[in-house]
Amino acid sequence: LTMPLPEPDARQPLHNRQYDFRGYQRDDGLWDIEGRIVDTKTYAFANEHRGQIEPGTPVHDMHVRLTLDDNFVIRDIHAVTDSSPFAICPGATPNYRKLIGARIAPGWRDLLKRELGGTEGCTHITEMLMAIGTVAFQTIIPMLQKKSNKPATPGKRPRLLNTCHAFSADGPVVQRLWPEFWTGDDASTGSR
Repeated sequence: LTMPLPEPDARQPLHNRQYDFRGYQRDDGLWDIEGRIVDTKTYAFANEHRGQIEPGTPVHDMHVRLTLDDNFVIRDIHAVTDSSPFAICPGATPNYRKLIGARIAPGWRDLLKRELGGTEGCTHITEMLMAIGTVAFQTIIPMLQKKSNKPATPGKRPRLLNTCHAFSADGPVVQRLWPEFWTGDDASTGSR
């Protein structure tokens, strides 16, 4: 079942941004999470650094690869700027090496803002890294669970509890998966 957006008013397409994220398990036991951002325009425009940029030619084309261990610690990182509106933009990419040794965990976005916000980083690469944290969890957690083959520890609060609408403590998903943490109303008894 899909629920498309309502039909829009008449309009002209101007800008397109594409993100592509991929997660890999490496043969050495580490994990690579890669991201790419590509921005294009539907019209030609003059650019001081690159001259005329034709429709569909990337204004931004940037890549990042994080190498993580099972604990989500960054073992290596590479950032590349293939296309940018200014010649100086690729100069920010080495600064992302500061993240080696950091851990993707609660506070990840704050860490990125603190270490690479403002003039220390690239807005677009940092945006990708904010999203890449979720991609890392989606890639690694299922594989670790499959490898451990251990059921969840009874009584231990699930990490996903109250992290989104589906995992609301008073919702049906939590009621089914973790009934001991469910806080919804029991319609049959009227109790909470």
